[in-house]
Amino acid sequence: MTARSRTRRLAAVLAAGASIAALATATQPAAAAPEQHALPVVTPTPQALGRDSADVPVPDEVVLVADAGTDAAAEDLVTSLLRDHGVRKVTVVAPGHEPRHGHALVVRLGGADRADVAHAVSVPDQAEGYALSTAGGAVVLGGRDGAGQYYGAQTLRQLFVRSGHGWAISGVAVRDWPNMSLRGSIEGFYGPPWSTADRLRQIAFLGEVKANTYVYSAKDDAYLRAQWRDPYPADELATLGQLVQSATAHHVDFTYALSPGVSICFSSPDDIAAVKAKLQSVYDLGVRSFSIPFDDISYTKWNCAADQTAFGAPGQAAAGTAQVSLLNTITTDFIKTHDGAQPLQTVPTEYSDLEDSPYKTELREHLDPSVVVQWTGTAVVPPSVTTDEAHQVSTVYGRKVFLWDNYPVNDYEQSAGRLLLAPYAQREAGLSQYLNGIVANPMNQEAASEVAEFGATDFAWNDAGYSPERSWPQALARLAGGDARASAALAVFADLEHLAPTFGPTPWQPQAPVLAAKTKAFWQRWNAGDHRRSVADLRAYAVQIRDAAEVIRGGRVESAFVDEASPWLDATAYWGGALVDQLDALAAATRGGDQAAQRLTASADALVAKAQAVKTGNTNRWGVRQALVGDGVLDAVITQARAATLG
Repeated sequence: MTARSRTRRLAAVLAAGASIAALATATQPAAAAPEQHALPVVTPTPQALGRDSADVPVPDEVVLVADAGTDAAAEDLVTSLLRDHGVRKVTVVAPGHEPRHGHALVVRLGGADRADVAHAVSVPDQAEGYALSTAGGAVVLGGRDGAGQYYGAQTLRQLFVRSGHGWAISGVAVRDWPNMSLRGSIEGFYGPPWSTADRLRQIAFLGEVKANTYVYSAKDDAYLRAQWRDPYPADELATLGQLVQSATAHHVDFTYALSPGVSICFSSPDDIAAVKAKLQSVYDLGVRSFSIPFDDISYTKWNCAADQTAFGAPGQAAAGTAQVSLLNTITTDFIKTHDGAQPLQTVPTEYSDLEDSPYKTELREHLDPSVVVQWTGTAVVPPSVTTDEAHQVSTVYGRKVFLWDNYPVNDYEQSAGRLLLAPYAQREAGLSQYLNGIVANPMNQEAASEVAEFGATDFAWNDAGYSPERSWPQALARLAGGDARASAALAVFADLEHLAPTFGPTPWQPQAPVLAAKTKAFWQRWNAGDHRRSVADLRAYAVQIRDAAEVIRGGRVESAFVDEASPWLDATAYWGGALVDQLDALAAATRGGDQAAQRLTASADALVAKAQAVKTGNTNRWGVRQALVGDGVLDAVITQARAATLG
């Protein structure tokens, strides 16, 4: 999808979000508005957003004031947005060369130190910060750096509102910056990999939601792990180069994660040289962010006898010493000698607990302070992450940590047969005090992963202002391309894929909370004798379940999501149809229509059998499984209604 088509799809997202606003209860912080109409919903949630003028009409002609300090990606995005909202002519001029007369809208875009920008807005000092104002009938967008300008343009994208037969820009002032410096995703799942198209789509998504990090830790790339010493073949190197170029264009840092721990001899000069050579090969492609992870390896044995001589008998402390030696060497000899290289990242072997250990002591006391340490929380898939836990682990490692959040990844047995579409939740406001970033580990299904990732990047930008109840409907509306009816159908479907498991028996987010509440209300009314209304209310929602797949497939929903979710959409249609028929059977039985009740029950049984026969396809490490939809809730109410029907 081109940048222009993406902006066109996204133009109506806010309106679609309003169609499911019943799910959203929180509001953004805002200054007192001189006009009595709602402020736009902007995601990620800005640090400050308030009204400072009437809405600014978008005319046929715009003068865009830019100079050599204007970020090229931001300028391209602003120009595309203007054209997609009715502007026929965009004239780019240097500061001081604006026409003195005319009806063109003036848009000023540039750095914080440019006089005409600084005169109109107070740009935050924080990296990636920006300020936007519409006061005086002009639009001024200033960024602390290029990324700030680009993120300001992403906010502008969300400010277009309908005005008569045309468009206007919401008359607001925004002052904004991220609370966490690293925000994005880590492709670290096991099983069938993403395609190049998936990865390009993911990178574009990250730029759109103001995320700046894509960690390339693809388990299918043998040259990252099993064959880490070997150079990439020319065609694979070219594909990596394509990803790096796309990331750069979207202000996303492509972090290359080389995992030599499975076979490295830490004391070998040749192996250290091989690490540097591999990093150099991707540095030459434009990579400036690097990681050397040591997750999922053993530290009870060495890969070479020389390491026992150099570091002692295998064990926690010795492993820590060896890993620190490599990380510090790469920091000194590679990171600090290569222009633009960012601080080295690592995933420690002990990545999912809070306890101190000889291993962690080595890292805390001897690891170069610039090295960024990742942590997954108190478990591989944590049910929550609290500020107290983050404080403890930052103390243990002697630095802020970088959260590798294993949600919505679905490559483990407890998630078999599932899409994970619940909102990003149970991460405590205030984590930015102890975390320098969050990357979400996505599902094998890229487009479906964007629902949870949308919330993760929203939280990492402004954890204090984050609300799952506000962010989740916006994520669904974005996926629906602004299609209000499809957004509502996605909300029904996502409720049926709401269960979020852990490695243990207890999920950290419940299955189908909306349907569960409606089911509970149904039985309460039914048992109280209000049979007609109880059936009517639940049946109306059952129809929405039955029809959700058709609406999603017929709307403007991202085609990649429709393809990925196809088995689950098929199963949803069958399960929803079964619930409709079984409720009709129950209603018929209460009226004495035994034959109709039996016929409808048989129809429901047939649909249940079809639903249970729908398989996922071989899309995950767990292979072909039943496509689970609302299990434990949807199937249960059908079973209970069947028993009540047959008496």
